[in-house]
Amino acid sequence: MRVRTAPRIALLTLLFGAPVAAQDAKQQMATFIDGNHAKLEAAAMQIWRLAEVGYQEVESAALLQGMLRDAGFAVTTGTAGIPTAFVASYGSGKPVIGILAEYDALPGITNDAVPVRKPRDDMGAGHACGHHLFGVGSVAAAIAVKEWMARNRIAGTIRLYGTPAEEGGSGKVYIARSGALDDVDAVLHWHASSENDASPRTSLANVSAKFRFHGVSAHAAGAPERGRSALDGVEAMNDMVNLMREHVPEETRIHYVITRGGEAPNVVPDFAEVYYYVRHPDGAAVKQIFQRVVKAAEGAAIGTETTMEHEIIGGVYSLLPNDVLARVMDANLRRVGGVKYDVVEQAFAEEIRKTLPADAPPLGSQAEIMSFEPRQNGGSTDVGDISWRVPTAGARIATWVPGTASHSWQAIAAGGTSIGTKGMIVAAKTLAMTAHDLFLQPATLVQARAEFQQRLPRDFVYAALVGDRDPPLDYRK
Repeated sequence: MRVRTAPRIALLTLLFGAPVAAQDAKQQMATFIDGNHAKLEAAAMQIWRLAEVGYQEVESAALLQGMLRDAGFAVTTGTAGIPTAFVASYGSGKPVIGILAEYDALPGITNDAVPVRKPRDDMGAGHACGHHLFGVGSVAAAIAVKEWMARNRIAGTIRLYGTPAEEGGSGKVYIARSGALDDVDAVLHWHASSENDASPRTSLANVSAKFRFHGVSAHAAGAPERGRSALDGVEAMNDMVNLMREHVPEETRIHYVITRGGEAPNVVPDFAEVYYYVRHPDGAAVKQIFQRVVKAAEGAAIGTETTMEHEIIGGVYSLLPNDVLARVMDANLRRVGGVKYDVVEQAFAEEIRKTLPADAPPLGSQAEIMSFEPRQNGGSTDVGDISWRVPTAGARIATWVPGTASHSWQAIAAGGTSIGTKGMIVAAKTLAMTAHDLFLQPATLVQARAEFQQRLPRDFVYAALVGDRDPPLDYRK
C-alpha cells in the first residue's frame, strides 16, 4: 500500500517552516540582508551624517533601537548607567549569542564623501573608524538571525548590545563590569577596515587619563614673579614622560594632547590640562607604566610649584583571542566573500589610492580574504574587556579602499559611500551565519569555553582598569 506523506510534510512546513538543511538557512539570511540593503544603507548614512561622539550618540542609538523594536526585539536602555547604551533581545533560554554594535564618531576630523581632502565646516566630528557601519551591520545581522530563529523555532537567545563611546570612553568596560554579559555563551563583533580578515588577534591594553594642573595667574611681563604657570607643569610632565620612553618595555606606546594650555600669552595660565594614553599588550604592565607617568606628573607639579590631580578616563584590556570561534567566523567570511567594486566605486577608489602610500595593498585586494593566522593589533579596543568575560571572536571587513588607515579622512570619505555599505553587508552576513552555526553546534560553544578558560591566567579575577569610577559621560564635552 502506498503511504501518502506529502500532505503531512506540507502541514509541518506550514507550522514550523521548512527543515533548516533543506532551506539552506544561511542563504536565506544572506538573501534577507540583501533585500534590506537600501534600508540598511540609509540608516548607516544617517548615522554617518550625525557623527555623534562618545556618550552623546542620542540620535544614533535611538535609530538602531527603533530598527530592532520594529523587528520584534525587546529593547532595554540605559545599560550600566549609560543613557546611550542598550540591550536588544529575542528568544529565551540557552544558548545566548551576543553581537556588539558601535556608533560613536571621532572628534576633530571630518571630510565629505569625496576622494579628495575636503573637511566639512558643518561637522565637528566624523566616522573615521567606521562605527556607523559597525552599528548598522551588527543590527542587520541580529535581525537576520531573529528571522531565521522565528521561522524555524530555534531555541536560544540572540542579543544585540548597543555599546557607545568605544573611542576612548571605554563604554563596553562598564557594560562588562555591570554583569550584563554574565549569561552569554559567545560574543561576535566586527570592525571597519581596508581588508577582510577573521583571524584571531590580540590588541594593546590601554589606560587613559586627564592630568590637570593648577597654578597662579599673573601678568606675564608686569609681574611674572607672582605667577606659577599651570602650563609649565604640563610641559615639565611631558618632558619627563618623553625621557621615560627610553626606559619602558619596547611594546609600550605613550601619546598625549594638551587640551588646555591657557588663553593669552601675556597671562600666566592658572589652569592647564593634558590627556594621556598609555598602552602595552599586557594589562598589568600598563598599570605599572601608568603609575610612572603619574609620578612624572607629581614631580612636575613640585618643580613648578603648581598642584595636580588626574582623572582616569578609560582603561581596556587587550583582546583575548579564541581560535575555536575565529575558525567558525573565518569559514563564514570565506563563504560570503569579499567586496567587489562597480565602475563608479573603482574610479573613486583609484582617486583615493593616489593619496595613500606607494606600498599600500593593490586595488582588488578588498575582494580577497586574508590567510588565517594569529595577529597583533597596534591599537586598543574596549572589546578587550568583553573578551576576558566571554569567549569572543571578530572580523575586519573591507569598508575602506585597500591601504586606508583608520582615523583618517580617507576612511570617512569611503565610509560615506557605497564602498562602505558594501563592506557592511559582507559583515552582516558573516555575523549572521556565524551565529547560525553557534546555535546549531553546541559542541563548538563547549570547545570555545574550554579554550577561553585555558587562556585565562591562573586564578584570574576580572577587575576593570577604570576601577570603580562611573562612566565619564562628559569626556567629549
